[in-house]
Amino acid sequence: MATEKLHPGRLFGLASGYWQSCALHAGVKLGIFTTLAGDNLSATELASQLSASQRGLELLLNALTAMGLIEKREGKYCDSPLASAFLDRGKPDNYVGHIVMHHHYLIEGWSRLDEAVVSGQPVETSSHGEENERESFQMGMFNLAKAIAPAISSSIDLGDRRHLLDLGGGPGTHAVHFCLANPALRATVFDRATTRPFAEKIASLYGVADRVAFVAGDFNRDPIPGHYDVTWLSQILHSNTPEECQALINKTAATMEPGGLMLIHDFLLDDNLAGPLFPALFSLNMLIHNQGRSYSEKETREMMRAAGLGDIKRLAFPGGNDSGILAGVKG
Repeated sequence: MATEKLHPGRLFGLASGYWQSCALHAGVKLGIFTTLAGDNLSATELASQLSASQRGLELLLNALTAMGLIEKREGKYCDSPLASAFLDRGKPDNYVGHIVMHHHYLIEGWSRLDEAVVSGQPVETSSHGEENERESFQMGMFNLAKAIAPAISSSIDLGDRRHLLDLGGGPGTHAVHFCLANPALRATVFDRATTRPFAEKIASLYGVADRVAFVAGDFNRDPIPGHYDVTWLSQILHSNTPEECQALINKTAATMEPGGLMLIHDFLLDDNLAGPLFPALFSLNMLIHNQGRSYSEKETREMMRAAGLGDIKRLAFPGGNDSGILAGVKG
């Protein structure tokens, strides 16, 4: 059988893949998509509104057009349907620019990946401002959770459960949607104090403030108060070392009543740890920024068993970026 001739083209594409990311980041940072919302503007008109050079802006607009994020007709530009739906700050319910900016803030660290690989430690990066970084992270996590929380909450039957712990739940998006799907359920979000104002705002916005409480604390250091018959750990393990993960699962299990259900949602690697692509790349993101990594389904099962959980199974829900949900019951 003839072997297809190798060609370096794919390598060229991989090497320059960040170009598109940076163009998107610049478009969001400059407010291009919001300024164009519902309008058709020339590069000259837009440059005047954004206090940008016409030359630089026109080159960026043409690149964003080639990427399918902007449309160009007779020398004027407007948002594409995709950009109009998700990159216009005037549509806060759908706006995902916060997670785009979170990725923008990660670029410097990724450019020094080789240093992290050699040292095995996170790299020091410059600050973009604590408030900016906190907003992009908290709102970005809200964007991501809101996209999947309704489907998750409707696919998991918690009708016989009464009190849910959303560990490290940030804005409490999942807690809110679990409560919306289960009228008899109340929830407690346990996370750092800086997330409290946003979490309380989200609970009020969705009309469940009377059923979603917030407790401030560091789950790696502080005791977890209360007793629960269902616990939810979403995108928590990957920020921790294996030892920290085990301690965290043990600590959470200790708050659970007999027969309590633990649900762990995270990016799950294959058992050989070499795929799928996103969880494998995400492990590098953790290498750059902390001591965590993605874990395999096998590793996660073993940690759950060590904490005294049984009847462990992977739920059918297919999350984005190869995330999955493991469920286990406390004996």
